[in-house]
Amino acid sequence: MNVIEVNELSVWDEKTGQTLVHHSSFQVKAGSCLAIVGESGSGKSVTCRAIMKLNPSSLRQSGDIYFKGENLSSLPEKEMRKKRGRQMGMIVQNGMSAFNPSCVVGVHLHETLSEHVHWSKQERNEALCEAMERVMLKDPMTIMNTYPHQLSGGMLQRIMIALALVLKPDLVIADEPTTALDTVSQFEVVEQFRELREQVGCAILFVSHDLGVVKKIADDVVVMKDGHIVEQGPTQAVFSNPTHDYTNYLVSTRLALSNHFNKVMGRA
Repeated sequence: MNVIEVNELSVWDEKTGQTLVHHSSFQVKAGSCLAIVGESGSGKSVTCRAIMKLNPSSLRQSGDIYFKGENLSSLPEKEMRKKRGRQMGMIVQNGMSAFNPSCVVGVHLHETLSEHVHWSKQERNEALCEAMERVMLKDPMTIMNTYPHQLSGGMLQRIMIALALVLKPDLVIADEPTTALDTVSQFEVVEQFRELREQVGCAILFVSHDLGVVKKIADDVVVMKDGHIVEQGPTQAVFSNPTHDYTNYLVSTRLALSNHFNKVMGRA
């Protein structure tokens, strides 16, 4: 079963007339991870926000987006709000932007849970503490009483993953979740996504320009360039035998950087 089916999605700027995504079609199977890769400006994030219906009002879209067989394209905003978080989770690149800077982290977490589950505050605290411990966050209550700016990017990403563990959505969209992190934090966050997938059984749409991260986590990959899907298929097949020049460029660039790093580090 496909959790998400995107059919002929196009997104354009009504003010400028510029088309940002051109007739894109892809599917995300239940329990699988699909990665969208490409350089900045290729349309990856716009596509994610289009699925969640979170693009600015100046951006218009056409095509059909089916979530578990239901067409989201004509769904009222009130109904979409019910699906966001509970059924469709989104983890963004900059963890700081996901939290209200004037409130401690726990306020955001409790408000989000209150929208979707009818639990007491104690029940919410227990569920959040358990989930935060599962993503290797120590002393969860102290963290929940801390302001976002007092936490690292990696910790904020883990908090968002913990929230997904509690809500158990059918789909998690991760938009460049490792870009702002150091190498160690990147590895740890990727491992947490793998754990999330195993424990919750959710499908993941993972957006990244880092092919090394994508190879670790994705079953299938979509390659975007200038708003067009130029290639898609199983990750191993696409990366080992790319058929499009742009995919070949991405793969060869990644390999060249890796070889250069190994040479500098004396490993070559």
